[in-house]
Amino acid sequence: MQNIHSVSKHEQIVLGIINAIDTKILKIGDKLPSINEMVADVGYARKTFVKAYNELKDRGLVESKSLKGYYIISDKTNVTVRVALVLFAFHSFQEDFYNTFRKELGAKYHIDIFFHHNNVSLLKTILQNISRKYGMYIVAPIQQIEVAGMLKKIAADKLLLVDRYLKMPKEYSYIAQEFEEVTYQKLVELKDNIQKHDRFVLFYKEKSDYPSDILKAFNRFVNEYQINAEVVQSYEPNTLKRNSVYFSISDTQLWKVLKDARNMEYRLGKDIGILAHDDNIIKEIAFGGISTISTDFTYMAKKAALFVKEKHPIQEIVPTYLRQRNSL
Repeated sequence: MQNIHSVSKHEQIVLGIINAIDTKILKIGDKLPSINEMVADVGYARKTFVKAYNELKDRGLVESKSLKGYYIISDKTNVTVRVALVLFAFHSFQEDFYNTFRKELGAKYHIDIFFHHNNVSLLKTILQNISRKYGMYIVAPIQQIEVAGMLKKIAADKLLLVDRYLKMPKEYSYIAQEFEEVTYQKLVELKDNIQKHDRFVLFYKEKSDYPSDILKAFNRFVNEYQINAEVVQSYEPNTLKRNSVYFSISDTQLWKVLKDARNMEYRLGKDIGILAHDDNIIKEIAFGGISTISTDFTYMAKKAALFVKEKHPIQEIVPTYLRQRNSL
């Protein structure tokens, strides 16, 4: 291996293997020499080869298989770090997160995106399949104790939890929302507008990816202020009632309500009220604007990208905003 004085020893190893991949000397599926073999052949310290192989793993070029060694798994040598992004589903607000995250990282970071759909078994399978294949892991966790056990298998400096808070050992990083207290406080801010109507309806589906703390906040609010309220699984077409406020977590439910409101010629903010969770540009402009309770997913994505690039630990609950518009 050529000794280049301006490049550190571990970088020489990394560049040598990258060059071997680029020139087709090494191909996907090929096994690399073990660290012990490299120490014997080249003469560098063991920790130098460990650092070099770990960097190749972070770039997504090499995978370590337990008791079998190190193997080439990619020929995309222009990638600095391979990132696994694991989300609930591709909702509009998570699309905003992804687009910002992608833009902030730039072309040298390769992102693979996975969706667990709030299914613990599916999340477990995803984590098993991507284990030791990525340099960084950005995961929106399901808020269950067993999920914490799965995520602890990823080194703390390679894992960032986003969107939902999950209790983990203190060395793990997160950028998350808080749902119960902030939702309650925002509903209190809207109390006078809500009380102008006869009832307050929340669409909440059990065993979904809806945050359960939103339901807790809703129940706390309506009980404390003695508001006539109802929780229903989903909106049934043609059941819209005048003098009601509808609170939707899911965009699917929201569009159904808005379609009927248009067909029945109900005026938003007058005949009925509409409140939605998670803001996006469509809610900003549709029907003169839909009132939302939402965090800033662009801010969250920028923070996540910074974590990937700099690897500085972060533990932050991001602010939640009430954007009051024409619909309430």
